[in-house]
Amino acid sequence: MKEAIRRADTNAEFYTDERCFITEVSNFDGDPAVSIARARVEPGQTTRWHRLRDTVERYFILSGRGRADVGDLGPQNVEPGDVVLIPAGCRQRITCVGGQTLVFLAICSPRFRPEAYEDIDETGG
Repeated sequence: MKEAIRRADTNAEFYTDERCFITEVSNFDGDPAVSIARARVEPGQTTRWHRLRDTVERYFILSGRGRADVGDLGPQNVEPGDVVLIPAGCRQRITCVGGQTLVFLAICSPRFRPEAYEDIDETGG
């Protein structure tokens, strides 16, 4: 990795089949150890059950309220300042439970690669 300042492109947000909006803040070949994405989940929405192969993920809650389902932990309420630790290969999803959009950073190590993503939701579309 080389020293740098990475500027967020707020116009780069996109909607995913996972049912959330993502802005890749830092995810590039020059920093293979970590990626950072800003995720937004709209009120009442739940992301699809999924897991990341060979990738550890952490959610750092910035705003809003949520309910995180991670592995066998059972549903846990989360709020700004909380960190959700998600081991590699662990099933996960998150629900926005308040009237305000849930916003969090998704920090992956090694960096997120699309081929690591596994949709395991059995509820359909």
